Amino acid sequence: MKPITTYPLRLPHSIKAAVVRLAKEDGTSINQFVVTAVAEKIAALETASFFAERRQRADLVAFRKLMHRKGGEPPRRGDEISPSVRKAKKVA
Repeated sequence: MKPITTYPLRLPHSIKAAVVRLAKEDGTSINQFVVTAVAEKIAALETASFFAERRQRADLVAFRKLMHRKGGEPPRRGDEISPSVRKAKKVA
């Protein structure tokens, strides 16, 4: 197990009340609820950074070439685009 540190946290009363209520509904401790919430926020921010960085490295010329290449095989049964989706794409 990794070392654990403590951090005194000041929360407005309304947020603390919501944390207490939601942790109880979730069946977890307040500490576990807050740790999970912080971990989810970190994951969301790091994911956004990851995709922003990947976008910078994108080779759009190669992508377009790949998307418009000849050959390949037709969609397998069940992989076809439904007429309603096809119609919606034309409208948009």
